[in-house]
Amino acid sequence: MPSTSSRRPGPPAPQHRPRRPIGRGFAVAPAAPVRPVQAPFAAVFGVLVAVEDAYLGWLLWNADPGWGWYLLLPAALAAGALAGAGLVLRGAGPGRWVSGSAVLAVSCLLPLVGLLGLAVFFALLGGGQAAWWALLLLVGPIGGLVLALRRPVREWTGRGRVSRSRRSGRAGARAR
Repeated sequence: MPSTSSRRPGPPAPQHRPRRPIGRGFAVAPAAPVRPVQAPFAAVFGVLVAVEDAYLGWLLWNADPGWGWYLLLPAALAAGALAGAGLVLRGAGPGRWVSGSAVLAVSCLLPLVGLLGLAVFFALLGGGQAAWWALLLLVGPIGGLVLALRRPVREWTGRGRVSRSRRSGRAGARAR
């Protein structure tokens, strides 16, 4: 049955669409980098390593309550671990050639080797409880080292992070 309406459908109402500028298109800023989930945990383990280094320094100082040269190593390791934790959290590096995750990894590796040697030394002497405490203290350096060497954390604190994102933005514009 045909329609009784004599009205014909007309053109749709005019839509106001923004016009694209002639040329390269809209300027799109590169996406801001997002902090990986592992970065705060790596920073927490870096702080834990710094606390363990300070504890070992306190043990050395407590045996001989004077300021000796032997206290410089735990103090330097604690400062390095705190600096590495801060750099990983910020996603920065201390210089052009070093990343923040590398600072944290080195600051975790040295106490790891020292505590492992200390645990072996205590085990050879027959001090079972002291060896187990030294092995328990390995949790901080191992956790910090593992998290600092993860790919997302290394990329987050990489030395050319900003220039890489800008470069990829330019390459995307050329590809169009």
